[in-house]
Amino acid sequence: MWVVSAVVLGVAGFAGVLLPRRRARAELDRTAWSTARAAVAMAEVSRDAAGDVAEAEQLLARAERMIADGDGARAAEAATEYARRADRLWREAARD
Repeated sequence: MWVVSAVVLGVAGFAGVLLPRRRARAELDRTAWSTARAAVAMAEVSRDAAGDVAEAEQLLARAERMIADGDGARAAEAATEYARRADRLWREAARD
């Protein structure tokens, strides 16, 4: 009886810690990917308003590949950074 109770208590404690962490990590991933997709969309708008900037095209292509692969929150953050850098380059080109 005591052994079964200890096992049930241990499993409940483990689940009580693991489930909220998994939920938080999933929420972080969804937020990161949403941010990455928004950054790519902004960069695409800037691209349409500006001319050809080879480096920006490469950065945007890299961001789009990372989004297509969908490999975790770190990849989403990197894709966001690439898209934002591309957006910045196109905005600077549009000013000139």
